[in-house]
Amino acid sequence: MFGGEGGGNLWLTILMWGGLLVVFYFLLIRPNSKKQKREQEMRNNIAIGDDITTIGGIQGRIIAVKEDEDAFVIETGPDRTKMKFKKWAISSVDTVKEPVETKKSFAEMRAEKKAAKEAAKEEKEAQKNNEQ
Repeated sequence: MFGGEGGGNLWLTILMWGGLLVVFYFLLIRPNSKKQKREQEMRNNIAIGDDITTIGGIQGRIIAVKEDEDAFVIETGPDRTKMKFKKWAISSVDTVKEPVETKKSFAEMRAEKKAAKEAAKEEKEAQKNNEQ
């Protein structure tokens, strides 16, 4: 039944289906899981004062975050209407946060000091040579 020529076609079919599953994984499943992870991180990192847009299109500024209820309160409009939403209702955070300068490691600070000392030493030697 699976002799000679038929066996080759079976392996080719299995290989094609396997390749198709790999392509579906990398084109559909993996990007979607990365997107969900980024959205969850965005929702967990909201802070008071952030401007947000909800999935319903309501824009406002966060005035309270209620971690125990997994919710937040926004203030919107000129009359400062307050509305309470669940965190999953956030579509985007519109506040642009400036990147914080990272602290330098001890090794980087030591290297900078060493370079500054060497530059000062070379400058003193250059001044001595100019005087002579």
